[in-house]
Amino acid sequence: MTHLQAEEKEVESRGAFKESSRIFRRNRALGYVSNQVPAVTRYVQRRRDTLLITCIGRSFQVYTASHLRLLHVSGLHPDEITALATDRLHTYTASNKCIYAWRAGKHIRHVYRGHQKDVHLLLPFGSSLISIDRDNVLRVWSIPTEDVYLEVPFRIEEFKITAVAHPPTYINKIVLGSQQGQLKILNIKKNTVVCTLNHHESRITCIETAPALDVVAVGYGDGSIQLINLKFDEVLMGFKQDWGQVTSLAFRTDGPPILVSACSNGYMAFWNLEERKLAGQLHAHEDQVTTAICLPSEPVVFTTSPDNSMKLFVFDMPDGGARQLRIREGHTKPPLCIRYHGNSGVSILSSGEDSTLRVFSTLSESLNKSMGRASYNPKATKTKNRFQYDKNIMPPIVEFTSDTTREKEWDNIAAIHTGIIQTTTWTFDKNRMGQHRLVPQQFQNKNRTNFLNETTCIVLTHCGNFAIIGYSSGDIERFNIQSGIHRASYGSPGHKMAVRGLATDNLNQCVISGCSEGLLKFWPFKGKVDKPLAVLRLADGIALMRQHRESSMLAIGLETFKVFVVDMHTRVIVRKFSGHTAKLNDMTFSPDSRWLITAAMDSTIKVWDIPSAYMVDQFRVERPCVSLTMSPNGDFLATAHVNLLGVYLWANKTLFNQVSLRSIDPNEPAPYVGLPTKVCDALELEDCLQELEIDEDADEGELVDAKYETPSQLSEELITLSGLAASRWQNLLDLELIKQRNKPKAPPKAPKQAPFFLPTVSGLELRFDVENGHKAEDGSHFRQATTLNNLTAFGKLLEQTASSGDYAPAVQHITQLGPSMVDFEIKSMHPDAGGTLLAMLQFIKMIEFMFGSNHNFELAQSYLSVFLRSHGLGLTDSPELVKALRSVSKVQEDAWQRVEEKLIYGTGVVAALRNFAH
Repeated sequence: MTHLQAEEKEVESRGAFKESSRIFRRNRALGYVSNQVPAVTRYVQRRRDTLLITCIGRSFQVYTASHLRLLHVSGLHPDEITALATDRLHTYTASNKCIYAWRAGKHIRHVYRGHQKDVHLLLPFGSSLISIDRDNVLRVWSIPTEDVYLEVPFRIEEFKITAVAHPPTYINKIVLGSQQGQLKILNIKKNTVVCTLNHHESRITCIETAPALDVVAVGYGDGSIQLINLKFDEVLMGFKQDWGQVTSLAFRTDGPPILVSACSNGYMAFWNLEERKLAGQLHAHEDQVTTAICLPSEPVVFTTSPDNSMKLFVFDMPDGGARQLRIREGHTKPPLCIRYHGNSGVSILSSGEDSTLRVFSTLSESLNKSMGRASYNPKATKTKNRFQYDKNIMPPIVEFTSDTTREKEWDNIAAIHTGIIQTTTWTFDKNRMGQHRLVPQQFQNKNRTNFLNETTCIVLTHCGNFAIIGYSSGDIERFNIQSGIHRASYGSPGHKMAVRGLATDNLNQCVISGCSEGLLKFWPFKGKVDKPLAVLRLADGIALMRQHRESSMLAIGLETFKVFVVDMHTRVIVRKFSGHTAKLNDMTFSPDSRWLITAAMDSTIKVWDIPSAYMVDQFRVERPCVSLTMSPNGDFLATAHVNLLGVYLWANKTLFNQVSLRSIDPNEPAPYVGLPTKVCDALELEDCLQELEIDEDADEGELVDAKYETPSQLSEELITLSGLAASRWQNLLDLELIKQRNKPKAPPKAPKQAPFFLPTVSGLELRFDVENGHKAEDGSHFRQATTLNNLTAFGKLLEQTASSGDYAPAVQHITQLGPSMVDFEIKSMHPDAGGTLLAMLQFIKMIEFMFGSNHNFELAQSYLSVFLRSHGLGLTDSPELVKALRSVSKVQEDAWQRVEEKLIYGTGVVAALRNFAH
């Protein structure tokens, strides 16, 4: 690791990096399933299912065993996870000398600190948690109080702990295995060693308790397996697997007496304990099997491996053997080329160094597919074990091209491989490798003279009928992808140097080729193709080419790290960009062809604005990006990086937020942005520590009985509606039209005069009008009028706010009125109608108060509309009213901007869910 990489890793571990660049924000990573840390399982009674918990680096994933559905992903740890364990309540993870107890995979309940080295073994039982670090120090923690109950250091030369287990019914006792081959039974309550067992000299790699009492299975580094009775210190039986060390052991609990042992070369062995012989074997993974767990009372074994896969095998074969039931897997080696497939923007094709072609879905992991491994002879490969060395396996795919036009009819993907002359075809519809191997006549073995030639670039026509291939010899060949027949050769050869890029237009009128000599040639697609129509000479050799067919633009990356943009119709260089300081790896256009996004070995990704000819965004990542592609919808940028197994998604912020772009100097240092994690908007550890506490006695997912009252406002930053019926505020603007339509045909009959009545206030509640009088000073019960103005009760409340500044009573009063009365109250404020300018001014301030408090948002909008319509241009006569209206306009604009952002975000989420449902 270089000094720069070490510095970046340290910066990332502290969280001191940007979440996003100007345009792209970290979203999530695809294609991660498991790594070298052993997985754990946990049965949940409420779900009636087993949860499978796998580690993917700095976080862990939780799957259901029934369908391998991903439930959730934990928050980010400060460093790589080194150990996993579970009990009934918690999931325990060790990272950076600390141990974390998680609830529901999302909330941190406890943190145990004190180890001086990384923890590599964890064992919870009862209310205690046992941890062992790299210094060979054993600690016993009290889970509820986070206190250290016992600390026992062991000398590494005498007893280096490599495995730990707790036999059932052995109260306060654990079994420790060592690198020296010894077993110790330790009483953690009394801190005493009960006994020491020594039956083998090889390193103990794993200990598994048997369903029978006092019996444990011990796996050794030389492949030996022993079943030991701890009570009598007796070896009941022994086995030996010849493939290598035992990495994991498991007992079936569904009936048959089978012991499952896993090996470091990917094999699993099934041992019959009654007959004391090998019952079967299975090659499960390409790498070592780090986890082998038999699910309780089920004929199913769960396995994981550092080859980035997890599998379920079921024992239902006629001979008692196991077959693969379910699988989740990603690339076993880093991807080399990624491209979005189709116009929906939900499928990403990815080719890796493992010679496979995979499909990753941006919607759900359950939609991921493997199209298989490239092979010279697929039929011969099928007859062999898929994980054994196969001479028919082809080199990795370095570039491929696809089209959806004839996807249902024949092969629609063409791929070129490292160092060979053959071009393979694949079918997305049937999810497999095609039948054709495209090789020109002059490169077939009987005609070949130079065996160093190889394919260098490829393009598929828009109609889906032809594949055009460029070679290191300078040849350019066209094949019919349906039949695999050679159709044309451009030039003889087309270039003197290696062809580095190819492009075709939408109408199959022109083929464009570029070579490492710096020549860009334009060929007719059909007819006389021996001579080019035009030749454009560039200053430097061409390294790669990418096109945008809809806009007829062609991006050309040069060997001097410059980027040219050429118009395919006019054959003129329209833009020149320079700023990268290392080899260009890939380029892609945005769907609207406004941006050109480039990635290079200098670990930077730059965004060039083509109309303005400026760079508008750049950022630096931990490792260089080897391939990138933009979604057809423009919502995501997908990237693949050196020595990383995942495909990383970056969200386009301009789709859901207002982003102001300006030109950036391409030579200034790019800001460092951390790579996306498996978590969407991943929670950092500090955020998880602030989560609400969960009742310890409640099982995962169970709700604690508590009375919950909905607050009047969930957050001061959110817009809160009144909750009133829509008829109370929607009809205000159309009130005159409603009255006209509801006007009775006959005049209403006058009601009989009541003998005595008191005036009432209009509204939903019955209240008597006693506001226009006050009690006489002499104690008389008669009320006397105080003023001669015609202000209503609401108008008086408004005038009172001028001195008190409390608008809540006025707001409460008007919200209780019906539409007609609200209209009357607002119209009565004008001096010509008996109101005052002070009442009008305070009404505007009341509306500003409603916007500022984020309450009754829709009522404030309706009241303001009625006020402006009723009083119109008369408001401009008063400078105070104009000033107040400007203030209201600013507050209203800020409030509406928040609403608009939430609406756009919600619309995007609903659209994504609707696509997922279809």
